[in-house]
Amino acid sequence: MNDIDAPLPPDALARRLTEVYDLVGPLYRRAQRGVEQGLAADGLSVGVRAVLTMLRRGGPMTVPQMGRAQAISRQFVQRMVNDAAAQGLVESIPNPAHRRSSLIRLTDRGRDAIDAVLDREHRLLREVGQGLTDADVTTCLRVLGAMLTALDHVADA
Repeated sequence: MNDIDAPLPPDALARRLTEVYDLVGPLYRRAQRGVEQGLAADGLSVGVRAVLTMLRRGGPMTVPQMGRAQAISRQFVQRMVNDAAAQGLVESIPNPAHRRSSLIRLTDRGRDAIDAVLDREHRLLREVGQGLTDADVTTCLRVLGAMLTALDHVADA
């Protein structure tokens, strides 16, 4: 008999985590399509939404900080910041820690835009998984976080 709370041996863990990867890909693509459809009405791209969300949650950041946080290129983040700035959603401010790397922060318009997007997404997510517990979500976050950390180590090798 298998104890469901016992740590899995490495081979069994690898097989189970493959099941997670098999779900995460389609989940991400479906979510991205849904987000894109919702954002189209707001005139935002998924990339600009990601920048606005990072700034909403983390406060002013540099472009390199945003790139590291999302594991994407600084150049891509810079393009998204430029798009957001052209729409009046973000602005550059002096960075006391580094003269050549400005901080990017939300404008009031940007804060209103991302708040509206997050509110709409929150309403949709309220319908997910009736019966899921806080423990279920905590475990999911722990597993996905461990998988992300493991991939960070692979990328560094």
